[in-house]
Amino acid sequence: MSNSRPLPVDPLAEAKRQWLAHGWSDAADGMTVVTSVMRAQQLLLARVDATLKPFALTFARYEVLRLLAFSRAGRLPLSSVVARLQVHATTVTSTADRLVRDGLIVREPHPHDGRAAMLALTHDGRDLVDRATTALNAEVFAAPGISRADAAELVAIVARMRKAAGDFADPRPQPEPL
Repeated sequence: MSNSRPLPVDPLAEAKRQWLAHGWSDAADGMTVVTSVMRAQQLLLARVDATLKPFALTFARYEVLRLLAFSRAGRLPLSSVVARLQVHATTVTSTADRLVRDGLIVREPHPHDGRAAMLALTHDGRDLVDRATTALNAEVFAAPGISRADAAELVAIVARMRKAAGDFADPRPQPEPL
């Protein structure tokens, strides 16, 4: 996804220039935001994919494994995985099918709902996601390509955008502990 050498001109700046030249000034800033974020996502995903390749994991498979590993018992209802990862149920189901096939998770009956399924991490799944997390932390997350201050600002800006889109609500204030 990245060039072996930088382009002589920023293609997104050129696209904005073209938008302005064509009289679309009311949309130029928005077009630049969208294409900039999408390009940044491509760059980050390329780094993540390269890091996860030796583990035979995609980021979607990694996310399911990591979420299960974070849970208290290493298992969650499929519906909780869908809600927490904010993806369509079909996507999680097909990802889970591949993880089951590879022996990294198992499907179990839900203890209280006969219609629902639980996803549970296997020992091999926990070992793999722990090793993959160590690699991601070292090769991507510890140095995402921007300063800590810029990272905090970027996360805050994107969080405001996500909240405005209805992605999440602020938690209720919690009472002070007694």
